[in-house]
Amino acid sequence: MFTGIVEELGTVESLDLLDGDAARLTIRGPKVTADAGHGDSIAVNGCCLTVVETGEGTFTADVMRETLQRTSLGGVAQGGAVNLERAVTAHARLGGHIVQGHVDGVGTIVSREPAEHWEVVRISAAPELLRYVAEKGSIAVDGVSLTVTDVDDATGTFGISLIPTTLELTVLGRNRIGDTVNLEVDVIAKYVERLLTAQGAAASVVGGKQ
Repeated sequence: MFTGIVEELGTVESLDLLDGDAARLTIRGPKVTADAGHGDSIAVNGCCLTVVETGEGTFTADVMRETLQRTSLGGVAQGGAVNLERAVTAHARLGGHIVQGHVDGVGTIVSREPAEHWEVVRISAAPELLRYVAEKGSIAVDGVSLTVTDVDDATGTFGISLIPTTLELTVLGRNRIGDTVNLEVDVIAKYVERLLTAQGAAASVVGGKQ
């Protein structure tokens, strides 16, 4: 589990495709690899990856086809920057929100509006993701825990506001209009929907028998 508080901007060392079904990703991140070992979890742009090898300030992870298809990791380039966060420990503060590192899909940055003290960014998302996004709710964008400022169902977009620290210390400060970002919606919303759907189905079965 993660909190969505990025610890370090890492650098992609290499992305080696393996028969088109998977890839091996190597990233340089001295801070997150300081205590990393085989089997540890590190979130890369919000995707939970398992460390399979470590080097001098680097770690390597295997990326399966599902991850390549549902996230933006398949498009990272050598030398590119990525957000990194180690898995949260039991004694750590939950500074962001509950982030699993299980990306639900990708969104596209459609606009950026700089202001004096923050920048307003608008992101488009598919309807099946946007239904979980709520004003003043939490969402992870490329692994960054953010508060949703508004949701526009008519345009299929939502807004977020980025403070200078976020712009400086995460890839969100470097992304441009048209770039894709990994999205993880609030897991609580998904479980609530699942429970309500299951209860509704059970009620229909009982009602039908009567």
